[in-house]
Amino acid sequence: MTPMHFASPRPLRHPGRGFCAAALALLWTAAASAQNTPPAASDSTRSQASPTDVLTLDQWQQVGTSVDRALAWVATRQQANGAFESPDSGQPGITSLCILAFLSRGHLPDQGPYGSHMRKAVDFVLSCQKDGGLLSYAQPGPTHQSRQPSHTATYNHAISSVMLCELYGMDARHSSQAVRKAIDRALEFTVAHQKVQKRRSHDKGGWRYLRRFVDNTDSDLSITSWQLMFLRAARNAGFDVPAETVDAGIQYVERCGAHRDGTFRYGLGAPNDDSYSWAMAGAGILSLSMAGHHDTRLAREAGDWLLAQPFDVYKPAYTSWTRYNRYHYSMFYCSQAMYQLGGNHWRLFYPRMTRTLLTHQQRDGSWEDENGGDSYFGNTYTTAMAVLALTVPYQVLPIFQR
Repeated sequence: MTPMHFASPRPLRHPGRGFCAAALALLWTAAASAQNTPPAASDSTRSQASPTDVLTLDQWQQVGTSVDRALAWVATRQQANGAFESPDSGQPGITSLCILAFLSRGHLPDQGPYGSHMRKAVDFVLSCQKDGGLLSYAQPGPTHQSRQPSHTATYNHAISSVMLCELYGMDARHSSQAVRKAIDRALEFTVAHQKVQKRRSHDKGGWRYLRRFVDNTDSDLSITSWQLMFLRAARNAGFDVPAETVDAGIQYVERCGAHRDGTFRYGLGAPNDDSYSWAMAGAGILSLSMAGHHDTRLAREAGDWLLAQPFDVYKPAYTSWTRYNRYHYSMFYCSQAMYQLGGNHWRLFYPRMTRTLLTHQQRDGSWEDENGGDSYFGNTYTTAMAVLALTVPYQVLPIFQR
């Protein structure tokens, strides 16, 4: 199989380093009402339809206002220790998602209206790292427990690691020894965790929960995609990422491509595993894009499959099918994925998603909890996810730049 490692880092678009004028203005004056539009397309992409052409100027202003209202609400949910509100088992991942949401709108630690919030939040995330490099607020137990640290730790770890890499790449003043050391240790943990012996050969190369789950499956696409995002972000920021780790991870993602139905499976636990969802379709597309495979048959088919789903229905009733479709989690993944695909996939997806999210934003600026069991994590989490879905066209976060 052709190696698919990250051959070279993506060019980081740091503040003041190669941003077009519109993007630079957005970065430094993100809260101003005049900057409620995403950056214009570069000259190299003007021969094709710009990703910003999918909405009118008035609609872009509505998106910007929605994002600003959401971030103002998130700021009110910060706790004394710097974390943003969530159960302990959701930390520091949920706090990191909130930091990413602020970053995606151009806010930076120690600057502007949310500078102190972000500084305290970053310090909290750093304080959560365990001796072995794992980023988890609570100590994981010895056996798997649903939605407890033994279940959530690998999510917390990967999401927090992505955030630290984005911060490291975007803000030179926070490229400190402490942040660099935390990323180095987090990389060591991620690389080692992938190498844990798998009980089935088809799980090789993926990641799953910290403690083994009763279904005899040792990898899943949901966690694997976050780990690949971390590795991509680390590579972008100049860290050493083993090529073999990336290659094995991407090969696992390809095996999750369910050719029969044109989308990606959650895992490979059984030959007839039909655990499909919006989120996993987006995760598969995005994971391939992390390795530079933006226009593969697998990705295009999954994009087509997503367009055929009823995205206009906000938080569909909880059924055996929709229990896998965490709405806000899915919108985060799918928005990133469809932007990477571009063309009609983006043009047909983003306006519909935007209309649905803006219609259902609550008066205080937040969005509702997820349906079902994931409601446990609260709506600070879902609000951060909604912001990250809406701000994709701003292209501020290096990891998601096309």
